Amino acid sequence: MTTVGLATTSFIDWEGLTGQSKFVIDMVSIPIFSAIAGLITNWTGVLMLFAPTQFTGFYVPGLKTLFPLLPRKVQILPIFAPNGILGFQGFIPCRAEKMASLIVDMSIARIGGIADFYQQLEPDKMAEQMAREARPHIRRIAGDVINSNHRWLWDALPAPAQDSVIATIDARVPAISQRAFARVGDHIDDLLNVKLMTVNHLRRNPAVLSDIFKGMGAPELRFMVKIGALGFLFGIPLALYLNWVHEAHPPILSAVPSWLVVLAGAAIIGVVVNILAIKIVFEPGDPQPRYKYLWKQGIFPKRQYEAAAQVATMMSEKVLTVTNFTRELLFGASGDKTASYLAEVVAEEVDQIFTPLAVSVGRTLRVVDWDDLERKVSQEIVDLAPEVFYSEEFNDEKAKKIADFATTKFRELPPAEFSEMLYAAIEQDAWLLYVHGGLLGVLVGAVHLLLFGW
Repeated sequence: MTTVGLATTSFIDWEGLTGQSKFVIDMVSIPIFSAIAGLITNWTGVLMLFAPTQFTGFYVPGLKTLFPLLPRKVQILPIFAPNGILGFQGFIPCRAEKMASLIVDMSIARIGGIADFYQQLEPDKMAEQMAREARPHIRRIAGDVINSNHRWLWDALPAPAQDSVIATIDARVPAISQRAFARVGDHIDDLLNVKLMTVNHLRRNPAVLSDIFKGMGAPELRFMVKIGALGFLFGIPLALYLNWVHEAHPPILSAVPSWLVVLAGAAIIGVVVNILAIKIVFEPGDPQPRYKYLWKQGIFPKRQYEAAAQVATMMSEKVLTVTNFTRELLFGASGDKTASYLAEVVAEEVDQIFTPLAVSVGRTLRVVDWDDLERKVSQEIVDLAPEVFYSEEFNDEKAKKIADFATTKFRELPPAEFSEMLYAAIEQDAWLLYVHGGLLGVLVGAVHLLLFGW
């Protein structure tokens, strides 16, 4: 981009080469470079949201000492790592924990409680699956526990009676499994913190977090890049202004160096195309009259019906999986509580399988440690659960149920609330995208000055 009227210094004599006036050259080159600035700004802005997933940088001597002296607004930029490392990490993976929390608050928490999701996993069918998988292990589990905890009672039984006990246990496995899952379901709100589960999972897997956001807003992200071409239109008034100042020589405006106008104009264009990209994609959430918004409704909320299915599928395949639910239930913060509820079910079954007299004698004489027996059986269940519920096939089956449930709920949300799911993630660092757009605009403007003079 350039002005006319001042002595120009460029590598190429564009007027001599093209045979065109300076006005024509400006009217062509300035909009083209403005479009380039807009496209590069928005393309790299979208790229910076997600990449790189892991922090990439290098050691800078003295940065560790300087860092505490920097303003807080600068310290939180995703360009610093401990011990004086300077580099970069994508905005979303860099703020994985915060973004994961937003996902829960803006999406999962709005479409149902944890009990709703637990029911979509079909605990009755999960109980059947557990019973099927547990049956081959029953004789081993029963034998190990019985022999280690109450051999005196076991040895006193004749072989037919022992077989009868094993057969009784085997026959009751489906009922035990059903009761165990029902007991867990009764206390699911205390046992499973879906927000903690989601945040922990996505914090450990920032690439998954990026995939979720890219998956739910892929068309919008492509649009945000393409709209950068609007820089071409903004470049036209900039070229006209520069030529008008040259021709009219207004006393105050002509005192401003033309190169400064070029750089400032390029920076403004870089910021404006970024702002427009975000506004057109997300605002307004609900349809508005055209005198308020020329585009009536944001692209993302307008695409709610389709996007809802995409969001739900991503969440069901990446986060709300049987594996994650099972892991959190059994090994999460409330894993001990889950085991205790399982032990309660086992205790009730033990009291029914072994005669009340045998149980009473065992407890009274302390020959059998029944509490330990119950703990061991419940631990066997806990140990067996991952083998049953971590399988890819089982997760795929339940993912479809979760996705269908979540899709329906997402489609029922008001468009503005639905839009907020993706907007909240980008809005957090929008100012950084604007700064980035301004700086890139200045860079492209400087290149134009070098090529076309000033």
